[in-house]
Amino acid sequence: MYAVVRTGGKQLRVAPGDVINVEKLPVEAGATVELTDVLMVSTDRGTTVGTPTVSGAAVLCKAVRNGKGKKVVVFRYKRRKGFSKKQGHRQPFTTLSVTEIRVD
Repeated sequence: MYAVVRTGGKQLRVAPGDVINVEKLPVEAGATVELTDVLMVSTDRGTTVGTPTVSGAAVLCKAVRNGKGKKVVVFRYKRRKGFSKKQGHRQPFTTLSVTEIRVD
């Protein structure tokens, strides 16, 4: 059994037991998160594709931790002008552990 969910502008294929990183959610570690934007669900009885979402479907997750990703260095440079600018960015994320996929 698996599902395709949309969170943080991205689509992810998840199954029970998966550990995924998503865009930062306003939850504490250990909290339960319900993702209701389910685009597709596949079970042993068949596959259901939503239009655009599957009504009554939800993915239950447990928030494991909040963190920051690896540093991305943004370096801007203009030749012969003496201009250079170095900037860094670390994208915040939330790690979720998928516990259950519910379908009505």
